[in-house]
Amino acid sequence: MNAHLKHLVELSTIDKEINSFEPKMAKITEKLDFFIASKAKLEKSLEALDTELADIKEKRSKNDIHIAQKKDKLEEISKKNKDVTTEKEMKALQIEEEIAKEQIEFAHTEIVRLDELLTKKEEEKVELEAEIKEEEETIAELRTSIEGEIKTLEDNRATQSQNKVKLSSQIDTKIFTFYEKVKKWAEDTTVVPVKKQACYGCYMKLNDTVYANLVKSENIMTCPHCGRILYIPEVEEEASAK
Repeated sequence: MNAHLKHLVELSTIDKEINSFEPKMAKITEKLDFFIASKAKLEKSLEALDTELADIKEKRSKNDIHIAQKKDKLEEISKKNKDVTTEKEMKALQIEEEIAKEQIEFAHTEIVRLDELLTKKEEEKVELEAEIKEEEETIAELRTSIEGEIKTLEDNRATQSQNKVKLSSQIDTKIFTFYEKVKKWAEDTTVVPVKKQACYGCYMKLNDTVYANLVKSENIMTCPHCGRILYIPEVEEEASAK
């Protein structure tokens, strides 16, 4: 295997390692992300509950105001009763009084209902806040437990990125450009081995002529079927030589 091809094989290995960091990071943080999403969902529910509580309190306040207004109305009717001179006026005031009393009674009933609902919602809020606190504690514990793993992973990624820069500088510009061009579509299978005379990128068998050229040639060769860069592992190379 010539030096250029060796560099490409090494570069491909480094790129695979770099590309594996994101899935590895996702795997490490998978449980943490679950609890973060769960906490966000609970917080959204708490926000909706606060809106409900504010609405209930506003309705209760309106009923209190309504009762006060109707009580004022009853006092006004009581004063008017002293000045009533006809039966018609008396009946009209009696009707007004009955309506006002009914409205007060309804408002009191509504306040009782709202108070019960308010108590229930406030209990729900306490439970929800306790759940959020529990999630926060779990998140903090998980962050502490995976902190070391994440740092190791990030350090490895930084090291591999440095290795790539160093190795890339040793590769001929035209060869490196060609490698990057293939990598755009082949990704982690840009450089693949040939085993048992088959390309391990597309798993198609190479004909004898192509395989013979690959064994003997000092040039960078690609698979005639898929276009990936090919190399023969040392074991296969030794077998072919024998």
